[in-house]
Amino acid sequence: MTLSFGARSRAVLASLGTLGLALTAAASPASAAGGTPTTPTQLFTNYRSCSTDADRPTYIWGGDDLIVEGIPGTTDASDNSQVSVQYQVWPVTDPVQTTTFTRDHATPGFEARGTLPSGSLAEGQIYAWRTQTVAGGAASDWSAPCYVTTDNSRPANAPSVSSPNYPPDKWNQGGEPAEFTLSANGVDDVTGFEYSWQQELPVISTTIGDHGVPQPLDPYSDPKYFTRADALGGSATLSLVPPSGSAGPMTLWVRSLDRAYSPSEITGYRFYISSTAPTVTPAVPSPEFGKPTTFTIRPNSALQSTSPVVSYSVRTTGGQSDKTVDVAAAADGTAEVKLALDGLYGERLWVTSKSANGWVSDAASWSISYDTTPTVISDVYPENGSGGGVGVPGTFTFKPKVKGVVSYTYSFNGDSEVTVAAGAHHTASVDWTPTSDGVYDLTVYATTRSGIQLAPYDYSFTVN
Repeated sequence: MTLSFGARSRAVLASLGTLGLALTAAASPASAAGGTPTTPTQLFTNYRSCSTDADRPTYIWGGDDLIVEGIPGTTDASDNSQVSVQYQVWPVTDPVQTTTFTRDHATPGFEARGTLPSGSLAEGQIYAWRTQTVAGGAASDWSAPCYVTTDNSRPANAPSVSSPNYPPDKWNQGGEPAEFTLSANGVDDVTGFEYSWQQELPVISTTIGDHGVPQPLDPYSDPKYFTRADALGGSATLSLVPPSGSAGPMTLWVRSLDRAYSPSEITGYRFYISSTAPTVTPAVPSPEFGKPTTFTIRPNSALQSTSPVVSYSVRTTGGQSDKTVDVAAAADGTAEVKLALDGLYGERLWVTSKSANGWVSDAASWSISYDTTPTVISDVYPENGSGGGVGVPGTFTFKPKVKGVVSYTYSFNGDSEVTVAAGAHHTASVDWTPTSDGVYDLTVYATTRSGIQLAPYDYSFTVN
């Protein structure tokens, strides 16, 4: 189970926190449990780790209720009788103002949540809370206090973004990582930044593990989307390789995060990257269908001078079995790959280069068209014409347009298919006698030695 700390999920968190709770002014007796109550462990505030340092409280967004939780227990681990968990919350500057509430019917060994309504918390004030297990009229020692403060205000300004090597709204030569400086833009409680090449930024979340224990992660431990500011309200620098296939307009989307992980508005930094695609050249201008052909790949010269190309990814589309082949580059950035193209109507190659610094170019495209339909000839029944007549036999000759044809399969007006072997010069002839006049459609396709069924051809004619 994962709980997300975003605007869309806060109501969910509140409802989870209040489920099954009884709020009272003092502890309620629990059913008798075996053993002596033990102090709750695994303490969390709004699914974030407990801070036991009053000078470094956990900051939370205060628009929701304060959810506190811990795992109660007793000295008899084999007894699962329910217990109560008592909580106390007070402002650090005025400990006399203590609020006590109880979670009844808690199960030892599992997180027991308690909720303090958000209206009870003053923004910016530091609060302490602690908890104890109550069972059979006995109570454990109180836990050490956890410290928390609320921050109900999002960062007032969106961050500012600049780049020394990819100026905004201009065309830039690609090939080197983009350097960015992210600034809090005058907001003094920004702890870091969230960024992505996609405008939909990830939501910070906490996974709930076994026994209901939250497993919060520091978002800044994920450098793919987050970076910590060099100081509170400070800035951060990034070195990012744009997404694979980058060319044309690019936008880096950035927002600030305060100590409660509340986000600012999003800033979009837009710039343009010129193509760094390689060139692709076949050994012959028009490779034959199905015949292995060597293709030479050369790097973009500007890209090669920035960071040498080390490999290429070659993807084929339109063939009998599309595939991707990785090819290592020579010291000069060139490479060769041998391919047999067998697309019935043609095939296309997409080639990207990868440089030593991780840059992946946009794709070069090379394509060829094939006509793999057979040629059909008949002197008695010409194509798109009329001839012969009922009972008048006619011969139809099939000729290939590609090499390696071993048979032809044909059908008149959708009747059962008939296959005939190819003879000399890979051609075949069939005799046919109509039993009625009218329009006829002859469909024919060839099959190669390797078993490829080539494209069909429709031959229309009229019987007199």
